[in-house]
Amino acid sequence: MDELALEFELDARLDNDCIILGDFPLSRLLLMNDAQYPWFILVPRRAGMSEIYHLSLADQTQLLHESSFLSETIHDVFAADKINIGAIGNMVNQLHIHHVVRYKNDAAWPAPVWGAHPAKPYATEQVQEIHRKLQLMMPPEVNFVAQDLIG
Repeated sequence: MDELALEFELDARLDNDCIILGDFPLSRLLLMNDAQYPWFILVPRRAGMSEIYHLSLADQTQLLHESSFLSETIHDVFAADKINIGAIGNMVNQLHIHHVVRYKNDAAWPAPVWGAHPAKPYATEQVQEIHRKLQLMMPPEVNFVAQDLIG
């Protein structure tokens, strides 16, 4: 493991607002704790990164692969009308990529989800069900947090 991965620490705001589901080879997989939208975040486990171009070319390629795989998976699992993907970083400087499942009848459609409505936290059972569904669809190189640690 390289030095940047060893020094990685999840931003406090992401840690507070999200539930850790597991790790792709490069990125930590988070679930935003807002049951209004299936909302996932990939955070490359590299210290000091705030922009995609800060990553090595190999890590950029891996991040795109993970993002594409996650997007397709959540589109299928949640029968999405649209997947919104964004790397904003105005509130949290640490590089992270949002993947939000959108429905034409969701609480914010067609506007962005950021700040549209106060978050409605998931029940533990809901998080465990999302964890189970994703784990069934993910390749073995994605290391999921143990089910009993979720929620």
